[in-house]
Amino acid sequence: MNKLELTLGLDVGSVSINLVLLDDQYQVVEKVYLRTQGKPITVLSEGLEMIYQSMPQGSAIAGVGATGSGRGLAGAMVDADVVKNEITAHGMAVLQYFPDAQTILEIGGQDSKIILLRNGVVSDFAMNTVCAAGTGSFLDRQAARLNIPIQEFGCLALQSRTPVRIAGRCAVFAESDMIHKQQMGCSSEDIIKGLCEALVRNYLNNVGKGKEILPQVVFQGGVAANKGIRRSFEEALGQPVIVPEHYDVMGALGAAILAHKEVRRTKTSKFRGFHAIKGQFAARSFSCNGCANLCEIVEFSSDGIIKTRWGDRCGKWSASVANEAQGNILA
Repeated sequence: MNKLELTLGLDVGSVSINLVLLDDQYQVVEKVYLRTQGKPITVLSEGLEMIYQSMPQGSAIAGVGATGSGRGLAGAMVDADVVKNEITAHGMAVLQYFPDAQTILEIGGQDSKIILLRNGVVSDFAMNTVCAAGTGSFLDRQAARLNIPIQEFGCLALQSRTPVRIAGRCAVFAESDMIHKQQMGCSSEDIIKGLCEALVRNYLNNVGKGKEILPQVVFQGGVAANKGIRRSFEEALGQPVIVPEHYDVMGALGAAILAHKEVRRTKTSKFRGFHAIKGQFAARSFSCNGCANLCEIVEFSSDGIIKTRWGDRCGKWSASVANEAQGNILA
């Protein structure tokens, strides 16, 4: 009896770590969503153990892909077959499930991005990693301040009849404006709806500035769970907005699909096996004084053995890992 071959996708971000298991038809077998909590190595190890325990009997991992801001770390931990940036991973996932999609709106905990798809490939994108006003962390903070569970935020926004206008260009100004509207006696529903509209307005004026947003429009990332934000996007764009079933783990989905395609091409996987997650992992950073760039180098090791380095513009430190493995240590 042949084993059920599954592909594992990892998306390691600043706020969350997502893991997805796909079968060979790209159907989700299992998914795990965890908060990073500033401990990516520990939390990723826990997530891998959870995935291992949930695997169907008689199944095996045939390939692994990694993406997200911590993709280098994740790829080194498991010896991933594919390590790709978020734009590529999100684009691949959407095109697999929505081949007619032309625009991806993605809002996560700490950043937001827009990806334009034309003729089945990524043609353009933009990211915002500076302002918190258009991200999930800002919504979480305002929900806590209003003493409203974030899960109820979107539904309350849909109950609004006369939304108020909130200044959304800056997180500080938006919060001050919300307090002012509360003091004026505005209802929570109208304030929350105004906040949703402000976030969408801020996103379209900054991340989406100058971009041609064509249908189909797919909205993903953790904030896609907020029905108020989705409705505000539809009202602003004048067209339907699709929220995928697995909107919260689309990066991991894309990484898994890319890994499946790579392993199918190479006929082999570099995956170390789940026993590898029980090793002692460590990461440290140091500055390189070799030139005026003063690059900050991140060094990742497993059981005392350096697995990889990244952060250098010239490739000196990242390339030296292979040479050190051969006993030829570069200065």
